[in-house]
Amino acid sequence: MDIRKLETTLAVGETVAIEFKRCGGKIETDTYETVCSFLNRFGGDIYLGVEDDGAVAGVPENAVTDIIKNFISMVSNPDIITPTVYLAPEVLDYKGSKIVRIHVPPSSEVHSFKKVIYDRVDDTDVKVTATGQIAQMYIRKQRVFTEKKVYPYVRDEHLRFDLLPRIRQLAVNRYKGHPWKAMSDAVLMQSAGLIGEDLEAGTKGYNLAAVMLLGRDEVIKSVSPAYRTDALLRKVNADRYDDRLIVETNLIDSYDLLMGFAAKHMLDKFYLEGDGRVSLSSAIAREMLVNCLMHREFTSSFIAQFVIEKDRMYTTNANRAETGEMITPENFRPNPKNPLIASFFRKIWLADELGSGVRNLYRYGKLYSGKEPQLIDGDVFKIIVPLDDAYSFDARIGQPQTAKSNRKNCGSYCGIDCTATEISILDFLKKNPAATHENIADEIGKSIRTAQSIARSLREKGLLTREGSRSNGHWVVKPSLDD
Repeated sequence: MDIRKLETTLAVGETVAIEFKRCGGKIETDTYETVCSFLNRFGGDIYLGVEDDGAVAGVPENAVTDIIKNFISMVSNPDIITPTVYLAPEVLDYKGSKIVRIHVPPSSEVHSFKKVIYDRVDDTDVKVTATGQIAQMYIRKQRVFTEKKVYPYVRDEHLRFDLLPRIRQLAVNRYKGHPWKAMSDAVLMQSAGLIGEDLEAGTKGYNLAAVMLLGRDEVIKSVSPAYRTDALLRKVNADRYDDRLIVETNLIDSYDLLMGFAAKHMLDKFYLEGDGRVSLSSAIAREMLVNCLMHREFTSSFIAQFVIEKDRMYTTNANRAETGEMITPENFRPNPKNPLIASFFRKIWLADELGSGVRNLYRYGKLYSGKEPQLIDGDVFKIIVPLDDAYSFDARIGQPQTAKSNRKNCGSYCGIDCTATEISILDFLKKNPAATHENIADEIGKSIRTAQSIARSLREKGLLTREGSRSNGHWVVKPSLDD
C-alpha cells in the first residue's frame, strides 16, 4: 500500500469499510468483532496503531511480530472465528511509526465471533441476534433471488388475469411487434419467467414474482404479510401527516396509485427538453417509485415508504445491499435485486434499461430543485430528492446569479472554503439549531461519526459554535453576507 493512499484513508476516516484501532502490546477483543462484521458485509481494512480521529499512534516495533502471529492464530481458531479464515496482515512504515493493516475480504459465508454474529452498519460493529436479520444475511450471502421461490398451490384463480389485456397493450405501445400481443395467457406467463420449477423439492408452479406482479390482494397478504407501501405527505403536520395512502395491492396497480399520490402533491414545474415539455415531477417520481417497487426484498418485514416533506421527499425499502456506499452515476454498477420483476417492468415501459434510473434521478432532480439527490445503498435502500418550491430552472435561464447562489456554487462561506457537504450542514443548522448529530447524519446521508467530524471542522473554521449543554444546547451558525 503506497503512502499517498494511506494518507487519503487517514484523512477520510472510518467508514463502513475502514476501521482504526489503537494497539499497544496486544490486539483488543473488538478487533475480532470488526473482522467478523467485515466478513459478513462488504469486507474492509483494519489499521492497528491509528486513533479514531485518524491520528497515527503506531504499534510498538518490538511487539509487531507477536501481534501478527497471535492474530493469525486467533482467526484460524474455530472456537474464535467460525468458519475460520486466513488473513495476512501487512506492516506499514509511516513517519517513523509502524501501522499494521489487515485486509478482510467479503466472505460468501456468515461468520461469528465466539458464537456471536456481527454485521457492519456505517462505521460500527453491531451484534445480530434477531432470527429475521440472520436470515437476511444468509440470503444476501447466497445471492438468492427470492422472487423465484415457487408456490405450487397458487393457481390461476389466485392471480389477476384481468390485468393481462392492459399489460399487453403497454408492451405493444413500446414495441408494435411485441410477441406478448399474440401469446395466450399461459404462454405469456411462461415467457415472462413467472412459472418456475424447484428442482430440489420437485415442485412446479407460479413463483413469488408472479404473485407480487399479478396476485390478488388476499393472496399477496398470505404470501408476504408485511408487504406494504406507506405514502405520506408531511408538509404542515410533520409529526404525523397531512395526507396518507396505504398501498397493499399488486405491483402494477401499486405503481399507478403511488404515481397518483405524487402527482397530487408535487409541483409540476415547467421545463422544455428540445421542443417538447417534460414533466420533471413525473420523471423523478417514476424513477423513485419504480426502484422502490421492483428492487425491494419482499421477504423482509420492513415496510416501504414514500414520503413528501417540505424540503425533500424520499423512498425507503428493504434491500440486499451490495456496497453500502452512496450511489452516483460514476460508481453505479447495475445489479437487479429481482431480475424477473425488473424485466417485466421494462417490457411494459414502466422502467428503462438498468442504470438509466440513476442518471435520470441526478439529471432531473437537479433541474427540479437545483440540488442533487442522494441514493444510499444499505439494508434499507433510501433515495432522497431535495425539494424547493421557489426554485425554477426555466426562470433562472439568462438571469445573473445572486450572491447566495454564487457562494454555493464556488464552495465558499463568508470567504472561507467549504465543501458542498459543509455548506449543506450550515444551511440545515440555520433552520434546525436544535438538531442532533444523528439528525445531521440523516440529512447528509452519512454516519453519525462523519457528521461529528464535519461539525468539528466547521467549529475549527469559526463558522459554527455550540451553546448550552449537550442535551439542551443549540447550534449557532455564523451569518453569511446574504443572510
